[in-house]
Amino acid sequence: MLRVLQLARVLFYEVLSTVHSEGRVCKRQPVLIIGNGIVRFERGSVLGYFPSPFYLSGYIHLEARGKRSSISIGENTQVNNNFVAIAEHTAIEIGKRCLIGTNVEIYDSDFHGISVKDRGTSNPAKARPVVIGDDVFIGSNTKIMKGVTIGSRYVIANGSIVLGAIPNDVIAGGNPAKVLRVIEE
Repeated sequence: MLRVLQLARVLFYEVLSTVHSEGRVCKRQPVLIIGNGIVRFERGSVLGYFPSPFYLSGYIHLEARGKRSSISIGENTQVNNNFVAIAEHTAIEIGKRCLIGTNVEIYDSDFHGISVKDRGTSNPAKARPVVIGDDVFIGSNTKIMKGVTIGSRYVIANGSIVLGAIPNDVIAGGNPAKVLRVIEE
């Protein structure tokens, strides 16, 4: 019964989606794909997870808002429930074999200005792409902001806010996220 209910939710969100996506993806949670850009999935990517929080109450939001914006999710990447990625003006690229926790948010833009007169507008010149390398593990409740480049084999601690570049093979965390230690194999 649970699987039938979830399948109905997944199909309902497919009807609501406005963007044609490229590639095949396993949707275990409803996924809303909207905007004027493109969303790409590589082989083996999975969206949603049971039994994890928000499985029946949430959804995944992928928005390639502008005509030139894009979101790509790499091969065998697993995204947990309530994930949000919005590429307003540029791109969000997620590498291969990544693990992404619940409630993770990734944005390429500020979406509005700071001054009162600019709050209703978005400046494309201030948007920056987000690039996440291969084999990255992003803990739940993490926010990754515009212009961030994350190296490969990186771990982000739960609840972190990532504002700047992070090198390969490290664990980082905090607000703002900083390197906590090197991962040694």
